[in-house]
Amino acid sequence: MSDQDHYFSADPDVAFRRAPVECTVWGHDLRLVSGSGVFAQGRLDVGTAVLFRETQPPAAGRFLDLGCGYGVIGAALAAAVPGATVHAIDVNARAVLLANENAAALGLADRFVATLPEEVPAEAVFDEIWSNPPIRIGKDALHVLLLRWLPRLAPGGRAVLVVGKNLGADSLQRWLGEQGWPTTRLASAKGFRVLEVRAA
Repeated sequence: MSDQDHYFSADPDVAFRRAPVECTVWGHDLRLVSGSGVFAQGRLDVGTAVLFRETQPPAAGRFLDLGCGYGVIGAALAAAVPGATVHAIDVNARAVLLANENAAALGLADRFVATLPEEVPAEAVFDEIWSNPPIRIGKDALHVLLLRWLPRLAPGGRAVLVVGKNLGADSLQRWLGEQGWPTTRLASAKGFRVLEVRAA
């Protein structure tokens, strides 16, 4: 079984190894738990760290944490923005379990929920989408993913993405623009681009 197959099939009902992650985001200390079979087990990955360092917390609104893993982006948004409501999604059921556990441990469960993508209500729209998107699923699959969720942005909304330069950040920026999603680079650091995608 490949690592990717393992990721998509991680069963939350099967015993797995948990690993603590501690980080400070936008002035808030977050104590989280990650797990085996979930992206960035036991650490805050470099891309997400760049995303946090190069941005400021947004105004209150409805946020989507796309590809949430153990929930660090969504948890940071909920912790830093008192008026935020966060819906986090991941195809990995173990990641969804951990994200909800982390939100509960941080006292954020009233404003944070993680689910599988198909469990998002069809009528749900979001003011902002925040993501360290799963680039390694392949370009075509990534394009399908973004074109599925970007239309869920409310008028005037935006998506904030962090993408490795060597994983195609610049070509992704051009492609998004060609699809009618104006995209600008907010920052570049440690080999990553932070991109802002605007709802047309």
